[in-house]
Amino acid sequence: MRLLLVEDEKKVSAFIKKGLEEEGYAVDLASDGEEGQFMGLDGVHDLIILDINLPGKDGLSVLQELRRKKITAPVLLLTVRAAIEDKVIGLDTGADDYLTKPFSFQELLARIRALIRRQTDAESPLLKVADLTLDPARRRVFSGEKKIELTAKEFALLDYFMRHPDRVLTRTMIAEHVWDYDFDPMTNVIDVYVNYLRKKIETGDGQKLIHTIRGVGYVLKVE
Repeated sequence: MRLLLVEDEKKVSAFIKKGLEEEGYAVDLASDGEEGQFMGLDGVHDLIILDINLPGKDGLSVLQELRRKKITAPVLLLTVRAAIEDKVIGLDTGADDYLTKPFSFQELLARIRALIRRQTDAESPLLKVADLTLDPARRRVFSGEKKIELTAKEFALLDYFMRHPDRVLTRTMIAEHVWDYDFDPMTNVIDVYVNYLRKKIETGDGQKLIHTIRGVGYVLKVE
C-alpha cells in the first residue's frame, strides 16, 4: 500500500513516516497544503493522512479539492482540535476518520488498517491467482493451505501483482506503487525483490507465476 502523509511538523512526520515504512507501507511526504494537494491529485495513493493545520492551504480545503476532483482514497484527518463541531465539519467535507493529537502510533496503525480493510472488503475480500490466496486486510498469504511468510515489502509487491493479474507492470509502475517518490530508478532493487518473491511463491512443480518481460517489467500469470 502506498500512503501520502501531509504534515508540517518535521519531527512528527519523520516519526510517522519511519514507523509506517517499517510496517511495509510506501510513504510519500508533503509538508504544506499546496504540496499535499498536488501530490494527492496524482491518484496513486491508497490512503491519505492529512493534518488540518497546514501552511499554505489548510487541510480541510485540500480535502475538499481532492473530493471535488474525484479522489476516492480514504482520508484520515490529524488535528489538535477536539471539538465535536470540528470533527463533524471534517467528516462532512469527505474525511473517513479523525485522529486527535497527541495519539499513539499503535492507534494510528489500527485506524489505517481499519480504513484499508473497509475499502478492501468493499472491493474484494481476498485475492486469488492459481493456488495463491492473499488476504489484504489480515496481511496473510497462502499457497494452498500452506502459509507463506513474506517481508513487508514482499507482501506489498505481491499484493500489487495480484491486483493486476495478466497485466504487464513496468518497473516504473511498480516503483510508483510499492516504493515512493524518493525511489532511485537506477538501482536493481525491484529485480532483487521480485527474485525473493519468486523463490517463496513458486512451487517445486515448475509452474512459473511471475514472468519477466525483457526491457519492460513483469507480469503475474498462470501458464
